[in-house]
Amino acid sequence: MSSPAFHPHDHGHCIATALAQAEQVVAARGLRLTPVRRRTLEILLERHGAMGAYDVLERLAEDGFGHQPPVAYRALDFLVENGLAHRIRRINAFTACLHPGEDHHAAFLICRACNGVAEIPAARLRAVMEAGAAEADFSIERVNLEALGLCPECRMAEAGGKA
Repeated sequence: MSSPAFHPHDHGHCIATALAQAEQVVAARGLRLTPVRRRTLEILLERHGAMGAYDVLERLAEDGFGHQPPVAYRALDFLVENGLAHRIRRINAFTACLHPGEDHHAAFLICRACNGVAEIPAARLRAVMEAGAAEADFSIERVNLEALGLCPECRMAEAGGKA
């Protein structure tokens, strides 16, 4: 389950696959991917990065979905609640889930220069945290694993174009 975010790939296929999976997840739950929810997901899928709610709202407004913050927040909340997007708390932003409908634990690699985000598998990290929590008689309710650093492109740019 490696992330294509920081590597060349067919992004059109990436988007189409994620949208099709999202449609299946929502239909299986008896829910609807309304036009504003779908467009919000498309906006998040346009790039492998994180977007703030107001950036999403601006794009939705350009597409005729209104200028009121609740429009974006309701759509983003729906996507997060249904596993179609993730909230990146470190930068108070959202990113599309690359594995909608799959039961998985994710960690996020966040580029501090371009805000690119790669979703990586975190089952082993979660297991270590669960074991540590059990030793402390602690019950974990939510885990947010986020690492800040540089993607390959930004790292090369900072090094003056030298690998």
